[in-house]
Amino acid sequence: MPETKEMLDLLAKEGLTLGCVESLTAGLFAATVCDVPGASAVFAGGLVTYDPRLKVKLADVSQKSIDLAGVVSAEVASQMAIGGAKTLGVDVCVSCTGNAGPTVQKGGEPVGKVFLGLYYNGYTWSLPLQLDGDRRKIREQTVENMVEFVISLFTVHKDS
Repeated sequence: MPETKEMLDLLAKEGLTLGCVESLTAGLFAATVCDVPGASAVFAGGLVTYDPRLKVKLADVSQKSIDLAGVVSAEVASQMAIGGAKTLGVDVCVSCTGNAGPTVQKGGEPVGKVFLGLYYNGYTWSLPLQLDGDRRKIREQTVENMVEFVISLFTVHKDS
């Protein structure tokens, strides 16, 4: 995916480090990033917090937020990005939580409902997505959107 190299180049140019906190993608973002030669110059690592308990323990997500907003929510995605940046010690952290299917999750989130979170320099953004396809396709589209979300930091969010 050429956008992944573009993302890494943009981060390297700014001297920024990158980390991730993944749920439904279960490490696919980290694997995609590390397919790019030289990724280690920017990418520090990631957390796979598939189980909500690990979102709380490793990414410092509030159990109250999970209980009130649901694990598939903008609030949880944002907290994952903030907590991931702190745990991993990185400048930029991107996160994802969602339902890749094949069934509706507890709380009623439909298949393909995904929230991304992005943390940088004290700011946090979230992005809701409704993706189509089977489980594999939804996970792949989530990774593509995560890469694009980080790239947007250098265009849309740069002056925020």
